[in-house]
Amino acid sequence: MGNPVAGIDHGVALWFHSHLTPAFVSILHGITEFGSSEWIALVLSISVVFFIFKRWWPSLITLVVAVPGGMLLNELVKILVHRHRPFDEGWMVDWSGYSFASGHTIGATLLYGQIALFLVPFIKSRRGRILLFSIASLVVFLVGFSRIALGAHYLTDVVGGMFFGMMWLTICLFLVRPFRGVSPPEVVAEILPEPDPELVPVPVKADSPVAAPSDSLI
Repeated sequence: MGNPVAGIDHGVALWFHSHLTPAFVSILHGITEFGSSEWIALVLSISVVFFIFKRWWPSLITLVVAVPGGMLLNELVKILVHRHRPFDEGWMVDWSGYSFASGHTIGATLLYGQIALFLVPFIKSRRGRILLFSIASLVVFLVGFSRIALGAHYLTDVVGGMFFGMMWLTICLFLVRPFRGVSPPEVVAEILPEPDPELVPVPVKADSPVAAPSDSLI
């Protein structure tokens, strides 16, 4: 069975390829760097050092499992799917390997999605949280767009990268939940609402047994 969206994939790739200019390619290369392995490695290194310094071990485990783990799984998907890229030659080509799913896109989805999940507990307002996820989504979208426009990936490669990235983040949330229950970061614990003193159960001692009346009092 053939790819039902192959026509859309090739049509989008050819349209962008025919409209590329040196200035446009320079802008796209600048955007795509936010999903490059070098940039992700830099951000990860800084985050790992920070979490170790703060002794936030659950956050460290989550970060390592989510981002590098998801990117390694994507390399396995690339080998299994074995899909070639839209363009392998040209003055704008600086990539190699297989196409599905987009490594830059899934890397950006994992990195910025996980950063947003880390920051959510520190933002109490609903608007602030919406803004946080909107910014993260915009960065991921721009990285994915740059990969399509450059001709490094088909449209479905980028959509697949976003989908797999979000699915892996969701799985990681459940995988690391037991670890987070053991030792939550102190800062997160401080912003949690304090329990209502009236609702805190107080242990009640049983009434002391009443002594039987002595015979002298009868």
